[in-house]
Amino acid sequence: MALWVDKYRPTQLSQLNYHRDLSQNLSELVKGGNFPHLLFYGPDGAGKSTRIRCILKELYGNGADNVRMEYRNFETASGRKLELMVLSSLYHIEVTPSDVGIHDRVVVQELIKHMAQSQQIDTQAQKSFKVVILMEADTLSKDAQHALRRTMEKYAGSCKIIMCCNSVSKIIEPLRSRSMVIRLKSCLRDAALSESVEISDRFLDAIAERSNGNLRRGLLLLESAAAQYGKKLDSQKVIEPDWQCYIRDTAGIILKSCTSEGLLKVRTRLYDLLTRCIPTYVIFEELLEALLPHCDATIRRHVIESAAHFEHTSVLGSKEIYHLDAFVATFMAIYKNNQVLNNR
Repeated sequence: MALWVDKYRPTQLSQLNYHRDLSQNLSELVKGGNFPHLLFYGPDGAGKSTRIRCILKELYGNGADNVRMEYRNFETASGRKLELMVLSSLYHIEVTPSDVGIHDRVVVQELIKHMAQSQQIDTQAQKSFKVVILMEADTLSKDAQHALRRTMEKYAGSCKIIMCCNSVSKIIEPLRSRSMVIRLKSCLRDAALSESVEISDRFLDAIAERSNGNLRRGLLLLESAAAQYGKKLDSQKVIEPDWQCYIRDTAGIILKSCTSEGLLKVRTRLYDLLTRCIPTYVIFEELLEALLPHCDATIRRHVIESAAHFEHTSVLGSKEIYHLDAFVATFMAIYKNNQVLNNR
């Protein structure tokens, strides 16, 4: 049985209930003869990937759904071998270049060049061009982004780029200016009604607050609540994911033990989160949200600046744990010094 988050995922632009004007504009773009490069940005679960898949289906029909997972091999100028998992059909390829770290430039250039130079197998396809989807485009290195700009200009007629990211601020201006930038803001009651679940406005508000605008997370919370409490949801407690509870407990350790021993204990817990594929930026956000309420107004700005700085350096570097560790150590120093001053 499919999860609700998959069961209620639209497959056509006409099925999208929210941002209808945007869906209509995208449909007209598909039908027109001048399809541009696209840049989707917005929070997790806002519907970026869903809209991209709907666009592919509008462009190429059901053939775009015949996706296979495969591994592609690349070689750097120094001779280093790289292997990267991609999702592909006859008409498109989806990849996360940042998975290879600082060598993402090689992946971007080689993939686009390969897609642009390969001919459509299906001569009945609606469009002559192919599509390269770059996930987590905001984590691309600056070298990769500049290489992408040059490559997308060279192969603009035979290969279209669709970028997907959380924040457009990390995308260089030349890429933004060469793409149609589409922002998605982050529908639970419809899914509840379809599953015959009675749900109160209070419970919906609680889920919306816990999911932070992430529709995917909201649907998962709704489904887990229905499985736990039954078909009537009113004043029950929203069940949080284990990883969120784990991060909140980690924040408690940071606050209680601003010592080298405490830092080592926190480092182990941060490793646990990273090995379970919790994104680094999510760990930063959740930690900051848990720590700030315990900070005096005099140090909040310093704490926020510290989190922003180390989250930024984690994107530039290759070892996320170093930057998380540095933030925790910096916070401990700020928090402990503030306690000493208050106790004088």
